[in-house]
Amino acid sequence: MKKHKNLTEREQDIRKYILEHPEKIEEMSSGERIFDVGMTILGILISIVVLYPIYYALIASLSKPLYVENGTVMFSIKHFTLESYKQACAKPGIWLAYANTIFYTAFGVLINMAFSTSMAYALSKKKLMFRKFFTLFTVFTMWFNAGIIPTYLNFKNFGLLDTRTAIIFGFAINTYNMIIMKSFFEQVPMELEEAAFIDGANHFTIFYKIFLPLSKPALATVAMFYGVNRWNSYFWAMQLLQDDKKAPLQVMLKKMLVDRVANAADAALVTAESMSSPTTIIYAVIIIAIIPMLIVFPFVQKYFKTGLTVGGVKG
Repeated sequence: MKKHKNLTEREQDIRKYILEHPEKIEEMSSGERIFDVGMTILGILISIVVLYPIYYALIASLSKPLYVENGTVMFSIKHFTLESYKQACAKPGIWLAYANTIFYTAFGVLINMAFSTSMAYALSKKKLMFRKFFTLFTVFTMWFNAGIIPTYLNFKNFGLLDTRTAIIFGFAINTYNMIIMKSFFEQVPMELEEAAFIDGANHFTIFYKIFLPLSKPALATVAMFYGVNRWNSYFWAMQLLQDDKKAPLQVMLKKMLVDRVANAADAALVTAESMSSPTTIIYAVIIIAIIPMLIVFPFVQKYFKTGLTVGGVKG
């Protein structure tokens, strides 16, 4: 009763303050409006900075190369043409590289998620022996790693150079993503796990039928991180793969950019009659490369806004 009385008195004091000082409430409301307007403007500016490069690549790929080379294309398409896309689609090896990228991304993400979720589940268990040691040792790898040359030599010593296995299994886990999953698993109520053990479930059943279904938002987020990284990565694929038939699309795009810089004089050969150029073809390939991510993201985005409800256990 005392707590209830104190709470009532406090509510009365708040109401009295509001009635006696309405100008203070108006000042607070004005401040909130200014803050909202500022955040909106900041969000718009950040969106422009992030999205403009993609927008420019799109309009440049649909414009005649003369206007792209002389810098006329800035905010709109100049003399619409699809010739750059025709040339990009007809480029030798592009569809094989595209298929390789899809293969590396799809199977790579599956391997990433299998390793990350299983390790996160183990480290989220308080009863795990040497849990703190394993956790600290894992976190240590976020700031310290062997480096490029030792990593390359490891792949070489294991006979994994120029193999698809190196690309898929060589980078099977990311510590940061694993910690995200670990933190999410730790939010699952212990009561659910204990009830499952009483019903005869083992760790694999609990992991598969309780933890994973409850962790869809985290799974979607981490899978998206892995997917984008897999899709856009080219450095290690370029270092480990010698056969062009195994190279992903990003490696092919990197070689096109290098060739474009090495043959910069070709820009001088572009005329008003030219319908495509190495530059516009590169922009077309960039747009083709990001289409799958643009298609997948809306389906995954809904899980980013979904919270995990862990209060379903009645006391």
